[in-house]
Amino acid sequence: MVIAHLDLDAFFAAVEELEDPRLGHLPLVVGGDPQGRGVVATANYEARKFGIRSAMSSAEALRRCPHVVFVRPRHSLYREHSRAVWDVVRSIVPAVEQTGIDEGYLDLSGFERPREIARAVQTAVRGATSLTCSLGVGGSKTVAKIASDRRKPGGLTVVPRGREAVFLAPLDIRLLPGLGPRTEERLRRLGIETLGALAALGDEELRGVLPGKVGLLLRDRARGVDPRGIEPPAEAVSISNEETFPRDVADREALHAELRRMAARLAEQLASSGRTARTVTTKVRYPDFSIRSRSTTLAAGTDDGARIGELACGLLDRALRDRPGPLRLVGVGVSSFEPYRQLTLG
Repeated sequence: MVIAHLDLDAFFAAVEELEDPRLGHLPLVVGGDPQGRGVVATANYEARKFGIRSAMSSAEALRRCPHVVFVRPRHSLYREHSRAVWDVVRSIVPAVEQTGIDEGYLDLSGFERPREIARAVQTAVRGATSLTCSLGVGGSKTVAKIASDRRKPGGLTVVPRGREAVFLAPLDIRLLPGLGPRTEERLRRLGIETLGALAALGDEELRGVLPGKVGLLLRDRARGVDPRGIEPPAEAVSISNEETFPRDVADREALHAELRRMAARLAEQLASSGRTARTVTTKVRYPDFSIRSRSTTLAAGTDDGARIGELACGLLDRALRDRPGPLRLVGVGVSSFEPYRQLTLG
């Protein structure tokens, strides 16, 4: 088994920098009001130089860096960029388990050169979205996840088979997935500070420190032993098609024609699965990689390609009224599925 863990670098902040390039060289925090009880969701790497971290109070972040820029989170925008990233990843590695908006596992077991595939994923994500990601590659989820954080941002760490325990041994116990703060505190009181120290505990010692199945699981993970594989995704809650143009397109008729072609393909997918969709979404990406989407929801589901295309074109026009200009990409998606019901005359 060869698994990679992908982690988008300072994702919320990176998206805000794409949307407003003026933020790129400033210390930036995505989070709540520093004058209230706000909390840092993400800090860019410039802000991290001042010791600002996720989950820190916004007031503390402001104290550490009085000129830091605060931006309120825009989760719908982050979801759009996240979908773009994972669409790219799945085009290279089909077996993916997305565990969050900005992270997930990739099954590289079937590839002869996992390191090259991981590099290809990084390059493709950067080329398609202008976002960077860090990857860890190893023989288990635990090793891959820990490795992905070793060379941020934009790094790649590969742990060779048989070297998992050596890689993990000197690392602090707080880095072990599944080890909570109370367990960490208990281990530290007993002088167990590293994963190597936890891995070295004998069965009797372990029962005295962490009794039960949890102790065995954490010791195994500290040794690099983790049998969990990639979990298959749940049934898709939406389907979509999109096209990145070789050159930016401003011609409205050409954009409409592309949307109608995509809508026809979506209608075929709906018909083949015996479903209709109530929600139609049009997505656009501008030359600066910023993304916008517009959606509409019908009272009853449809699998009519012409109807989906008509709605998609209208949504595109709405997006371009809000922000005119040529487009790098357009896409159409449908969601809010319903089973197809054949009407009959009684």
